[in-house]
Amino acid sequence: MERLVEGQVEQRPPLLLGRRARQCDSLIGAFRVYSARPSPSNLAPLETSVAVVASSAIAPAAVEFVEGTQHRIAMRLLPFLFILYIANYLDRTSVAYAALGMSRDLGFSDRVLGTGMGVFFISYVALQIPGALLVERWSARRMISATMIAWGSLTALTALVHTPKQLYFARFVLGAAEAGFFPGVIVYLSHWFRCEDRAKATSNFMAAIPMSFVIGSPIAGWILGHQWFAVEGWRWLFILEGMPAILLGAAAFFLLTDWPGEAAWLAHEQRQWIARELQEEKHLSARATTVWQALRSRTILLLAGLTFINYFALYSFAFWFPTMLKRQSGFSDVRVGLLGAVPYLVCFIAMQVNGWHSDKDCERRWHSAVPMFIAATGLLGLITQPRSIPLSIVLFTMACLAFAYLPTFWAIPTEILSQSAAAAAVGLVNAVGSAAGFAGPLLLGYLNTRTGSFSYGLALMMVCAFTGGLLMLCIPRSARALVV
Repeated sequence: MERLVEGQVEQRPPLLLGRRARQCDSLIGAFRVYSARPSPSNLAPLETSVAVVASSAIAPAAVEFVEGTQHRIAMRLLPFLFILYIANYLDRTSVAYAALGMSRDLGFSDRVLGTGMGVFFISYVALQIPGALLVERWSARRMISATMIAWGSLTALTALVHTPKQLYFARFVLGAAEAGFFPGVIVYLSHWFRCEDRAKATSNFMAAIPMSFVIGSPIAGWILGHQWFAVEGWRWLFILEGMPAILLGAAAFFLLTDWPGEAAWLAHEQRQWIARELQEEKHLSARATTVWQALRSRTILLLAGLTFINYFALYSFAFWFPTMLKRQSGFSDVRVGLLGAVPYLVCFIAMQVNGWHSDKDCERRWHSAVPMFIAATGLLGLITQPRSIPLSIVLFTMACLAFAYLPTFWAIPTEILSQSAAAAAVGLVNAVGSAAGFAGPLLLGYLNTRTGSFSYGLALMMVCAFTGGLLMLCIPRSARALVV
């Protein structure tokens, strides 16, 4: 923000800009665009005092312009990205419910199923950084579209599995197909949303994770209980959940826009304003950061390490929750699907509230750590294998709240790094974290096969959730410290 000192215009250091100062700068910029190029003599008194901006008759029009632009961008992009991520998670985790049928029909052990769940992440991890950089340097629209069509086709083909090796291969190639989607969308959001809006935008997008289970759990339970044309229900589950991704991938090519300057659905003034806002934010980081500096930053490596620990708990829960609930309750597949939606419905609400409150307070660390502490408490209760089903659902819900840490956490890299560095950092952090998607389900399947109980795996998940929460609090507060 500019201020007058003895008749001269002085630039404040970017790090000294508070949230209110940024908002006033934004209003000034909106006024410049909105008011048909006012003369410099009119601008000088406007920029002399924040109070003038706040109290003038022009301020309401500028505020309306800013809010209208933000609302239009959010309504254009977020609902569609939300639907895309639902399709993504349905395809990735469909094996969690299909495992109930595969264990019956194919005789797969927990160890085989755990390996099949985890092998997905070997190829998924390997292609994270290339996928994120392709979105940044090539085209988000093309990358997301091609990725979805590929993974939808491969999900449907998983219905042909008959042996463990076939399951491993199907999951491996599916991981390769999905690798670029998540880090690509996180980077893509930074092309459209300012720092102060990014956690809300990310929480709206990532709310698709619990919502995919809210929608998918009852449907999966129902499909598992039916056969059509002498084909088992779990095979139909793969086929029916793969088809939407193919259709949505084709739609993404036409509905997504790579950059604000290309958005024909925005007015010229709106495109000009959001592009200027995002360009100015690049200078608010402590210093320009290269891709290589980001990848060897101590703080980025800390983010990657704690993501591995947290994802160990998250993916272990997501993949084994239906099996744990069924074995504990003895309910039918349909009833397990219905009850399995409850924890994720609560998590969906918590994720929205957490992202909103994080943006309101401009705070990320505690908003990311507290959900992990709540999850650790729930997992501690589940270790005792309570006989009460209502109590178990409450504890499962507490464990599921770990997912509420995601939107506030993923707002951090894109707020502190330049665009290319952020793309590489997001790819690195998600790649290291996603390696836990292999280790977690595999290790839980192994421990359960050896001990006949999920208690040991739950204890390991509890330790990871608590440790991950503590490490979140070790992230430096200062943006300058984050890139060194």
